[in-house]
Amino acid sequence: MNVGDSLPPLEIPVTRTLIVAGAIASRDYQDVHHDAELARQKGSPDIFMNILTTNGLVGRYVTDHLGPHTVLRKVAIRLGAPNYPGDTMVLRGTVTAVDGGTVEIRVTGANGLGHHVTGTVTATVPTEVEA
Repeated sequence: MNVGDSLPPLEIPVTRTLIVAGAIASRDYQDVHHDAELARQKGSPDIFMNILTTNGLVGRYVTDHLGPHTVLRKVAIRLGAPNYPGDTMVLRGTVTAVDGGTVEIRVTGANGLGHHVTGTVTATVPTEVEA
């Protein structure tokens, strides 16, 4: 792995089930993540994904590429355009630093409205996997 290497893009369909399940799994019971009518009353056109689900998807994207023994050391993300049901988020990554077994990857996730997430992930990739 070298600085400048790109990870293959990952397309994630943004479904109602993904949004609601992510909110429940992260114990985020805010109505804007599961109740479309209440979300509309609060000014949103529909329910939308919470940051904890996005954080998990970014981590999954990196570990899917680097392997199951990868240890995420830092995930620093910022949200932009909401992820609404019916859209697709495409995650992309570029290696920005390599220091021995530690790698830093710049990650972006875009949907039909623009950039949903931008940030960096620092991970340690073990050189040997113990049996």
